[in-house]
Amino acid sequence: MNGGASGHGGHGADDHEHHDHSAHGGHGHGHEGHDAHAGHSPEMFRDKFWLSFILTLPVVYWSGHIQELLGYEAPVFPGSEWIGPVLGTVVFVYGGWVFIQGAWHELKARLPGMMTLIALAISVAFLFSWVVQLGLIDAQALWWELATLVSIMLLGHWIEMRSIHQAQGALGELAKLLPDTATRITDEGEEKVSAGELRDGDLILVRPGESIPADGVVRKGESDVNEAMITGESKPVKKGEGEEVIAGTINGEGSLRVEVTGTGEDTKLSGIMRLVSEAQKSKSRAQHLADRAAQLLTGVALGAGVLTLVVWQFLGADLDFSIVRTVTVLVIACPHALGLAVPLVVAISTTLGARSGLLIRDRRGLEEARTLDTVIFDKTGTLTLGEFRVVEMVVAEGVEDDEALRIAAGVESESEHPIARGIVKTAEDRELEVPASQGFRAITGKGVGATVDGQEYHMGGPALLEAEEAEVPDGLREAAERAADRGQAAIYLLRDGKAMAVFAVADAIREESREAVRALHERGVEVAMLTGDAWAVARAVAEELEIDTVFAEVLPEDKASKVRELQAQGKQVAMVGDGVNDAPALATADIGIAIGAGTDVAVEAGHIVLVRSDPRDIPRIITLSRGTYRKMVQNLWWAAGYNIFAIPLAAGVLAAWGILLTPALGAVFMSASTVIVAINAQFLKRLEL
Repeated sequence: MNGGASGHGGHGADDHEHHDHSAHGGHGHGHEGHDAHAGHSPEMFRDKFWLSFILTLPVVYWSGHIQELLGYEAPVFPGSEWIGPVLGTVVFVYGGWVFIQGAWHELKARLPGMMTLIALAISVAFLFSWVVQLGLIDAQALWWELATLVSIMLLGHWIEMRSIHQAQGALGELAKLLPDTATRITDEGEEKVSAGELRDGDLILVRPGESIPADGVVRKGESDVNEAMITGESKPVKKGEGEEVIAGTINGEGSLRVEVTGTGEDTKLSGIMRLVSEAQKSKSRAQHLADRAAQLLTGVALGAGVLTLVVWQFLGADLDFSIVRTVTVLVIACPHALGLAVPLVVAISTTLGARSGLLIRDRRGLEEARTLDTVIFDKTGTLTLGEFRVVEMVVAEGVEDDEALRIAAGVESESEHPIARGIVKTAEDRELEVPASQGFRAITGKGVGATVDGQEYHMGGPALLEAEEAEVPDGLREAAERAADRGQAAIYLLRDGKAMAVFAVADAIREESREAVRALHERGVEVAMLTGDAWAVARAVAEELEIDTVFAEVLPEDKASKVRELQAQGKQVAMVGDGVNDAPALATADIGIAIGAGTDVAVEAGHIVLVRSDPRDIPRIITLSRGTYRKMVQNLWWAAGYNIFAIPLAAGVLAAWGILLTPALGAVFMSASTVIVAINAQFLKRLEL
């Protein structure tokens, strides 16, 4: 601040430093498994289901087996015996072809899975039925079982695909936030242009209630902007000259003139969409476990199918009975629910996080957050504002707090020194009117002076008190000593040689930090703090926030070693930071959490990115991680566990007691398990973060 810089020097202040459907894929086959539904859509499965279902009804109605079972007689007419074969074949070709194509892709990749089992079951039923129909063997054809099986499989896939699409729909919703057009201001006046035509440096007009079409900086105007869709923050944010605005957010009641700084793929919104999409595709350990289980289950199902055929033939059963048992085993053992168990939870948890301002760059980061026992926060800019504020003030008798702060802000209003700016900003935060000053001057090495409301005032530290031989009440002197012990700057306000007030100025702690530390402690997580600041400053912040471990006076290049130090004690460590010098520590930690408002380097180094600079989002990550893991485990147990009972039942182990499953009933059970898994995953949406 010219002279102000020297005037406030030496106060002990710390001048610190495509929408694919892959999310459900991977049925036991690495990334290629994602092709199981490549090019498919819920609409395609819906259309195939309804037509197959309509064609299946007459097949079932004219089936001799069903007539016998329900005790009715279907009308007989020339050709009525061909209703089952003809319509069953149409259903097989029209409805079942999608499964045969999927099986072909799986076998080509040498990774048989869900599609292979379905294709095998319906193909065996189809070929066997035609062999019977042509009189090559004496048995009962499986036309109604085949048609019903294909229809139920299509229904199951339709429900599954719809669930996945709904979970991934957040990307589509995010894309809709961007308006199609924008109002560009040129030398000739205003012009309506497509949002895609905007370029960096363009000046645009955003009217009240409009969506902001590009990232930019406000050059003129004031308004409250609703950023909830990007940051999860429900309260509108006040924007004025020089403030940044984000594409896709909604302008309030004021008009804004905005200079464009990012368009298209370079906007924050596009970055968020990219991260969400990548996270939904990235595989977690639980997904790899599900993949391996699905692959194993495919092998078990094929083996069980062959064994069922051989055993029943060995026991002297009819061939058609043995084949029906085999088909039922193949159907009921489909690792369909297993293939859906984890990806659907992944899709829901990722979008749930994104809506709350938690962007998952790496699925493993979210998965491991549930095991965290230590979180390290960088102090400056993370736990604190990274800006000076008045953190304590004590006034002399007869002086009002607000009046002293108002005058102090007036005296310092022309200074550029960080401490001076902190005093002025504190007055503004309290909505005090900062008075104009006259005759501002720096008193070299001691402080500053100015006239406010016709009175001469001085501001400075101990050196100013000596020079002025000022009279200082005991209460003010004690407050200054307390500030010094905490490594804070103590600035006095003097009038006529008497101290009116003393202000302790420091990097202010965020209000949210207290809640964040308390919430982490409630979850059984220790909190550590890392800073390059002096021990006195670090201790003061740590005591106020009740932080467990403090690392102070740490050089930027040594931050990563402090993370390793805690890891060496067997701790599962998360690092939270926002600066370039935090990037190595973020990469070293078990989980790196980058504050999105920080630098791009830090964001790239983190496993998880916080859109807001709000430390309360850290306990939310742990809550989301634990909730996600719980749902994954529930789904995996259900999806894999039901086969323990279902496969022997399908093979006919209870046949002696007259309990037999038909292939169609097997398909119902298999589809039911898929639906249960899908519904259970949806309950994750109720998780309170």
